[in-house]
Amino acid sequence: MSTVVVPSIDEVIRRVVWDQECASWHENPVQEEVPDPLTFVIFGGTGDLAHRKLVPALYRLTTSRLTPKQFAIVGFGRSHQDNDEYRQGLHASLQDSEVQVQDATWDDFAGRIWYVQGQYDDEKSFTSLAGMLDRIDHDVGTQNHRLFDLATPPVLCLPIIENLRKAGLNHPTAKGGWVRLIMEKPFGQDLATARRLNHCVHDVFDESQVYRIDHYLGKETVQNIFVLRFINGIFEPIWNRNYVDHVQITVAESLGVERRGGYYEQAGATRDMMQSHLLQLLTLTAMEPPATFTSDKVRDEKVQVLDALRLASEHDPLRSIVRGQYGPGMADGRMLASYRAERGVAVDSRTETYVAAKFVVDNWRWAGVPFYLRTGKRLAKQVSEIAIHFRRAPHMLLPDGNTSQPRSNVLVLRIQPDEGLALRMEVKVPGPGMRVRPVNMSFTYEEAFGGMSPDAYQRLLLDAMRGDSTLFTRTDEVEAAWALVAPMLEEQQNSTADLATYAAGSWGPAEADALLQQDGQRWREP
Repeated sequence: MSTVVVPSIDEVIRRVVWDQECASWHENPVQEEVPDPLTFVIFGGTGDLAHRKLVPALYRLTTSRLTPKQFAIVGFGRSHQDNDEYRQGLHASLQDSEVQVQDATWDDFAGRIWYVQGQYDDEKSFTSLAGMLDRIDHDVGTQNHRLFDLATPPVLCLPIIENLRKAGLNHPTAKGGWVRLIMEKPFGQDLATARRLNHCVHDVFDESQVYRIDHYLGKETVQNIFVLRFINGIFEPIWNRNYVDHVQITVAESLGVERRGGYYEQAGATRDMMQSHLLQLLTLTAMEPPATFTSDKVRDEKVQVLDALRLASEHDPLRSIVRGQYGPGMADGRMLASYRAERGVAVDSRTETYVAAKFVVDNWRWAGVPFYLRTGKRLAKQVSEIAIHFRRAPHMLLPDGNTSQPRSNVLVLRIQPDEGLALRMEVKVPGPGMRVRPVNMSFTYEEAFGGMSPDAYQRLLLDAMRGDSTLFTRTDEVEAAWALVAPMLEEQQNSTADLATYAAGSWGPAEADALLQQDGQRWREP
């Protein structure tokens, strides 16, 4: 006879509640707002960013019915090719990516794509572009709505912006139209260049037209910080100095500089990651709740954090910074070369591939709570996370003579890979006596909602098309971030001391460990 397994009452209730919630989601789906009709223009249309990120994101949005029916894409580049050749190149790139391309959907998408060959410093090329955009407005019905994406090296941004002005493309040419500009990082190389860049941009475009992308802000876990902090009553009351001991933010890359040695020599980890991604994650973690969830209110609160932020050693800021460079090492059974042996890197390079820093936020909520940030290349694992370390409880329940020191509770926001959350807590080990052990309660987007999270560019491009600038950085935000890392850049330029070194495939230099050890802490190993 077969055995009949009867579920418990709790299991029956759980299944009923889950089924009801799922039914509710299907009966009342969130209706995403479809943008206005528009033409999306990609400068650098034949480049790597357009092929790897922008066009795949636009394709996914189109197949998800999140682009308007009156929608066109124009690639602008220096290569000599016609519309069909350009479309074929994009199709090949989509097939090489993780995008599932269907013939029917591709045919519809390809019919929306045009190509303009031109030079970025040639005014006539932009006059030709303006003529094509007018024809698209007339034939497709895009209503003089234009979104320009500067997917080009930074050196080309100012010539493009100036020629957009000369061609009259920096403002709508018909009633009811709009013009927006997407800018990719880096936004300058330091505070002085960032200010000059912003000044030049504002000579041609109003700040309300400018959308500066930091793709980390498009990741689901980063956006979920708002919900986690301000919607969940369990976390909101304890998100402050009374309960939080310290915060660790890690953006680690297992790859080296690959073929970008020439670029990286001019950038380094501070410019490439600390000034942008890590400080953005810190502001979202530390910001106050905005009065209303609008773009200006959210960004106002982020700027307030940057204004209150400083390196922990106020009188000797360099004591709060560790700069390192990877040497040779082993990973997955293979030998890895040092940074100085990479193509395009000087044999005596002083560029940092690793940087760690200790910051404090001088405000009421976070007084006395250190924020430890680290990022590097050729580390042991690719991972990005925010770890909130809570203060330890007194542990009065432990018996006298117990020498074990239970760990603090830690809430980890995993940004990549495996986006999700994990909460470490102490539990009793089964059996006699009072022994405790840490366990993790975890959640991943893939397990909870099925499938992978949307690519960050999908969310950010959709927001730009809608005119929602919440997840984009503002002028004052960019300049405040550059001002914060200025001491690091000065040290990089002026110091004659040797960089800290670490083996490729490790978790970084010993000096970075000492940065936390002086406070009685240690880096969390993801």
